[in-house]
Amino acid sequence: MSPKLAKLNAGTEEEFVAALGPVYEHSPHFARRAAGKRPFADVDHLRHALQQEVNHAPEEEKIALIEAHPDLVGRAVLTAESQGEQASAGLTDLSADEVDAFRRHNAAYREKFGFPLIICARMNRKETILEAFPQRLQNDAASEKKAALAEIHKIAALRLHDILWAN
Repeated sequence: MSPKLAKLNAGTEEEFVAALGPVYEHSPHFARRAAGKRPFADVDHLRHALQQEVNHAPEEEKIALIEAHPDLVGRAVLTAESQGEQASAGLTDLSADEVDAFRRHNAAYREKFGFPLIICARMNRKETILEAFPQRLQNDAASEKKAALAEIHKIAALRLHDILWAN
């Protein structure tokens, strides 16, 4: 067991939420709900509990979670987590043409679905993300919402790992 997980299991709800609130973008309420399920035997148990809080949330909360994510290469002020994730995919070192392509794709995607394209930047590079836009634009809204939540869970798992295992 991660020493940090042992500490979170024994700590207050506020300490738990302060530590794990950033796992889901601007949505610490998922960590707050999971806090009541302590103690967690291991990191997988905790990850699963957090995912279940999202999966069983009302539809409007799921949409709000998706909408809480910034556009890739957008103009929003990014959380520290999003800044690092976008940088790891090479999204902070783009040519003018690449920036323009991201802006066009973001606009088309938002026009069709009403929320940003969600893709786990840390598991992709800028080229694969740009290639994903036209493919994902072919999806229907229900399929794309499901894909967005699956990507959010990947992002959350990586953030959780960082919180519990980083020095």
